[in-house]
Amino acid sequence: MKDLYPLITYLKNHRFKLLLGFVFVVISISLQSVYPLLIGSAIDEIIHGTSNHSLLYYGISSVSLILAGGVFLFLTRQTIIVVSREIENDLRRDFFAHLQKLSKSFYNKMSTGDLMAHATNDINNIRNLLGPGIMYSIQTILRTVITLVIIFNISVKISVIALIPLPLVSLLVYRVMKLTYTRSLKVQEAFSLMTTKAQENFSGIRVIKSYVREEYEIEQFNIISEDYQKKNLSLARMQAYSFPMMFLLTGLSIILVIYFGGMDVIKGTFTVGNIAEFLVYLGQLTWPMIALGWVMNLIQRASPSMKRLQKIMDIEPDIKVNENLSRIYENINLKGNIEFKNVWFRYAETNVDILKNINLKIESGTTLGIIGQTGVGKSTIVNLIPRVYDVTSGEILIDGINIQNIPLDILRRSIGMVPQESFLFSDTLSKNIAYSDNLGDNIKAIYRDEIISASTKAGLNKDVIFFPYKYDTILGERGITLSGGQKQRTAIARALYLKPKILILDDSLSAVDTNTEEEILNELKNDMKDKTSIIISHRISTLKTCDNIIVIDAGEIKEQGNHEELLEKGGLYYNIYIKQLLEEEIKGY
Repeated sequence: MKDLYPLITYLKNHRFKLLLGFVFVVISISLQSVYPLLIGSAIDEIIHGTSNHSLLYYGISSVSLILAGGVFLFLTRQTIIVVSREIENDLRRDFFAHLQKLSKSFYNKMSTGDLMAHATNDINNIRNLLGPGIMYSIQTILRTVITLVIIFNISVKISVIALIPLPLVSLLVYRVMKLTYTRSLKVQEAFSLMTTKAQENFSGIRVIKSYVREEYEIEQFNIISEDYQKKNLSLARMQAYSFPMMFLLTGLSIILVIYFGGMDVIKGTFTVGNIAEFLVYLGQLTWPMIALGWVMNLIQRASPSMKRLQKIMDIEPDIKVNENLSRIYENINLKGNIEFKNVWFRYAETNVDILKNINLKIESGTTLGIIGQTGVGKSTIVNLIPRVYDVTSGEILIDGINIQNIPLDILRRSIGMVPQESFLFSDTLSKNIAYSDNLGDNIKAIYRDEIISASTKAGLNKDVIFFPYKYDTILGERGITLSGGQKQRTAIARALYLKPKILILDDSLSAVDTNTEEEILNELKNDMKDKTSIIISHRISTLKTCDNIIVIDAGEIKEQGNHEELLEKGGLYYNIYIKQLLEEEIKGY
């Protein structure tokens, strides 16, 4: 149960509705508890002789009690079950909000399918406990207490005899609890694995089809699905065993009441109406005994789910802000002067330094080019500026201020970053470009002009004019309806729409031809003349007009200067330049 303690906070937030639901349960159970007494009295009167008037009274009274009990049962569901849905929504909202705060290093370790399982199956298990679990727990306790008080007042002897099998029910529930917990945990883990496999297949469907691996993937998914089925069936078998056993034990109580109660009727110490009352009360106790087992099952399902969920909720974001210092800069307007001071960086998962002693100054209004072999740390450098990751040691300054002291929202809204892989949402083209603004469904003319302007600068507008619905064209998942170059240009337009002080292009022109690339760079040069631009590329043709170029090798800045200065040095940059010239000549033949 300790795994469920975090839910207390959520329950407190809805305590008024829960209290109201408790009142409705009390009234509903009380009305239902009077009903057997009415039945017993009616049967005794029928046996001893009664009038039509009395039968009418008992009939109307019985129907009234049943209707009134039903109304309050409905009100119970409208309070407690509704609260469970509201808490489910609160949990899902808090979980999603927490995921948004976690850094990229967290997502490097967690699979999307696993997170989806947490947000769906795990939260649903918790909701079942908070709704039916709480409602049936209250009903079970109240019904049991009220029923025991009444039947002991009718006959202590018959009550004791009738309750003999009930400890066996408790023992059965205890055994089922232990087995259900471990099997439920295995079911949840298998569900996460199945969700992950499905998500990977849907995302990588083009690769699967390209390599004709459909049959293989179907076979692999079937193996995982069958494993999930087996674990679910194992859990279901446990439930299938427990519920009939509970019915059997409670049925035994009924047999005992009929036998020993019948003997007392013969002796004249008990009435037929009393037997009828006992049978109805035992019938009412049957469901609480079964509900008790079901609630325990819900607890054993919800407990591992909450444990898995809380494990993620307890993760502290890696990227933190000094709240006291950030208040000083909450209204700052950054200009874009960047400085790296003795910056070292290594990923938490490794013990290898990716960046080593980086010292670099980038003046506002200038363009920095970064070139180097694959895997030498180029992308890592630019990822440190918007604090996708934090430096291991050293510091990065913008306008002389350590970026760790600048509020994250101000820092990141000042930076337009276009990563290597352009991610587009399944929405209209206009909303993808204007993603940094919450425009809703109706994009006003002023925003439309801004979107077209950003698109034109990114060299995208010349393609959009031929789209059937222009900027209202719906992009498929991850922008699948666009070509690679169009996706890159859409991502660039999205960054330009933000009007950033710092623009970072991380190999974002690799999918466009050289003529389009030149057009885009010319547009960017005009648009970013009073701002800072950082361009990563493998092509020297992309970087040759940059004010400053650095060559990265093994995580260090090996060379630095403009295009002409680096060629004169005859080092790494010169070798890359000569190699690319030869490649161009070979292509020309």
